[in-house]
This record gives sequence, structure tokens and C-alpha cells, in this order.
Amino acid sequence: MSPVSAPGGDNRLALGAGLSCYLIWGFVPLIFQAIGALGVGPWEILAHRIVWSIPTAALFVWLARQGPQAMAVLRQPRTLAWLFLSSLLIATNWVVFIWAVTSGRLLESSLGYYINPLVSMAAGALLFRERIDRIGMAAIALALVGVTVQAIALGHLPWVSLVLAFSFGGYGVVRKQVAADAQTGFLVETLLVGLVAVGYIAWQAGQPGASHFSDPVTAAWLIACGPITAIPLVLFSWAARRVPLSVMGFMQFLSPTISFVIGLSQGEAFTPLRALSFAFIWGGAAVFLYGAWRRSRSVIVAQKIEAAAE
Repeated sequence: MSPVSAPGGDNRLALGAGLSCYLIWGFVPLIFQAIGALGVGPWEILAHRIVWSIPTAALFVWLARQGPQAMAVLRQPRTLAWLFLSSLLIATNWVVFIWAVTSGRLLESSLGYYINPLVSMAAGALLFRERIDRIGMAAIALALVGVTVQAIALGHLPWVSLVLAFSFGGYGVVRKQVAADAQTGFLVETLLVGLVAVGYIAWQAGQPGASHFSDPVTAAWLIACGPITAIPLVLFSWAARRVPLSVMGFMQFLSPTISFVIGLSQGEAFTPLRALSFAFIWGGAAVFLYGAWRRSRSVIVAQKIEAAAE
């Protein structure tokens, strides 16, 4: 029996946590679209997302009893430098994503998150000498064809998709260098860019027609950006340590699929050429998932053989 299907409540909770985080990420575009409809711009949403993430992240650090770890990280210049770089990468990812979903480019954003796992695979090979087998190479090749077809369909490089994929992939690479748990790292990241965000909010508040807390509905949406950001990250961190990687690999395609369906339902242009580009991307994702499933099965078989030998 696989770990996911085991009757243990902890495994079922972990699977539920993993599904929950990807469902939240899938429907988050609707939230940012609602905030944008109130007249709030992408940079303003980003600033509030950072600022209101700080108390939420601090709460999770406190609940995990990681206060001493957070204080230790703040005293380590090298670790702070890595986290500052990761904070810039995730902030770039956030603002481009917010701009895309509030500008009618949900299909481009979903494409970015479909190719992100393949970008991460390529980064692992280039930076950490991880071996890519023929299945992985086929997945990356299909994704490259899909991006090329998408560029032809759009008439330019799908820069939204590429920035989202490479900024999030780079974020994962940088975080591999940081000896800190997810909650602690996220808190320090938000603290590092929080001062700039507060300054921007203060400046924006003095501009004509500022939208900050002029009405309770806008204020509530902006404050909600913090929990909306922090909660799925914590759920992901908790689930990733308990759910098999092959299962997490499958679930990670849930959120861009939801965003894709939302984009279609909102009437975004989906020409035959764009459909062909997504067909290649989906093919690459399917090959990627097949490779992950094969690797997980090999590990399980090896474990059974080892257990039998004992």
C-alpha cells in the first residue's frame, strides 16, 4: 500500500494540505482580479501582499516554535544575502503574476507554471549536476517546442510565461542554499523587502485618488493578501515533507489548470496555434509526470528488495 493510500490520518491530512495549497493558488487570480477591479494597481497589491504577509508569517513561525531559528538567521550575513536574493525573485514573480491576471493574460500565466517544473529540472542539471534521463530530455524538448509555437502565436516571446517560470524556478534554486525552514525563510524574506513595501504604501497614500483604506471593502481585500499568500505556502511546506514527490509532482499542475480554465471562461483568445502550443506543453508535463512516476516506482521496488533481504 502506498503512503498516500495508507489509512493513517497524518497521510490523509498531508494529502489534503497539498491539494488545498494548489487549489488556493489556482483560484488566487480571481482574488487579484477582484482587488484590481477596485482600482488597485499591481505594484500596490504587491506592496500590501508583502506587508500583510509579515504578521501571518510571524504567527506561523511562533506556532512552529522557530523563533530562535529566525533570530539566528538574522545574525547570519551570508544567509541574509541568499534570502534577499530569493525575496527579489519571488517579488518579481508576484508582481508579474498580479499584472498578468489583472490584464487578461491568465493563459500566459498558466503556461508559465506548466513549464516551471521543467525549468527546475534543467536548472538542477546545469547547477547541481543532477542527471536528466531521456524521459526528462523529451519533456524539456516538448516544452521548448510549445514555447516556440506560443511565441509564433503571440507574435513575440511569451515573456510573461518565461518570467514566471524562471523567477519561480530561480527562487527554488536559491532557497536550496538556505539552511532555514520554509516558515522562517518566508518571514525573513518578507521582512527584508517589507520596508520598501511600507515606503511605497506610504507614498501611494499621498497620491490623488489613493485606494488604500478609503473604503472597508478595499481595506479588507488588501489585508487578506497576507493570509492568502502565507497559508498555501505553509500548507505546501507541511505536505511536501509527508507526501511522495511523484504525487506532489502531479498536484502541482492543478493550479495552472484551474487558471487556464478561468482564462478560457473569461474569453481570452485561444487560437488554434495557441492550442497547439499548449498541446506541446501538456505533452511535456505528461512526460514529466511519467518520469516522476517511474522514479518513484523504482524507489519503492528497491525498498521492498532491501526489506526482503533483511
